[in-house]
Order: sequence, then structure tokens, then C-alpha cells
Amino acid sequence: MATQLKNLSDFSTASEIPSAEGYSFGIVVAEWNAEITNALYQGAYDSLIKYGAKAENIHSYPVPGSFELTTGAELLLKNKKPDAVITLGCVIQGETRHFDFICAAVANGVTNVAIKYSKPVIFGVLTTDNQQQAIDRSGGKHGNKGDEAAVTAIKMAKLNETLIG
Repeated sequence: MATQLKNLSDFSTASEIPSAEGYSFGIVVAEWNAEITNALYQGAYDSLIKYGAKAENIHSYPVPGSFELTTGAELLLKNKKPDAVITLGCVIQGETRHFDFICAAVANGVTNVAIKYSKPVIFGVLTTDNQQQAIDRSGGKHGNKGDEAAVTAIKMAKLNETLIG
């Protein structure tokens, strides 16, 4: 597997990360698998601050589970109008097809909300085979998907601003 030896949150070879100063961010966080989603949130928050976002321009909103991330993002964009929304969740494969339905619904829902509002809505949802993979990707040996989601949100907010003018 390509990720076995790699910290996925290493941005040393990425294009320049713009400043987050002046942008507002909403973070919608699933409460299900809280150990993982809290770590994802902390990674996202810390990265936004690291790249210049002001704490008062970062707002978090909990939702019960990953399925509700789409509705949370839509309500946030409709009512608060942030420059970008980060959705954070964790769905771990179980013994039933529930995993497949939830993952597909959330991925499609996040995409549809982004298109509807013409705003970046970032998919920061772990879809792992087991708990250990989730731990490894929420601050463990493979980095923190929350960091990646925050950097993506910053880059996309900048792109949106650049294209709108």
C-alpha cells in the first residue's frame, strides 16, 4: 500500500499555501467516533491558525454523525456565509453495507452543497477499514486529515476569491 511509509499530511512538496488571514471558516464535525473527529478538528483548527486565520473567524458546529455533515454544511452556508466549510467525520467499515451507503451519501452530499452555494466545502471524512487506520490518519503515523482539509480550504477560498475578483 502506498500510504504505509508516508505521512500524508506533509506539505513540503505542495504548491505554496496562501495566507488564511481575512477568510472565515466553518468546521462541521461529526460527534460519532469522537476520539477521531476531535483529533481531526484539532488538526484543522491548528492548521488554520498556523496559516493566518484569526480564531474569531473559525466557527465549529457539531452534528450527530457523518451522514449529517451535508445538512450541517448547507445550514452553515445558508445562514453564516463563511468563505469555506470543512466537514470532518469518520466512518469505519463494519459487517454490513451501511458503510458504503453512508460514505457515498456524504461524498455526494458535500459535492452538491459546494456546487449549490459556489463555495468550497471540503471532504475531511475518514473512510477506513478499522479503528487503527482512523487513528493513523487523525494525528498518527500518516498525519492528520484535518490538517489536509484545512490547507485545502485555504487554497480553495483563495481560488474562489481570485476567480470572483
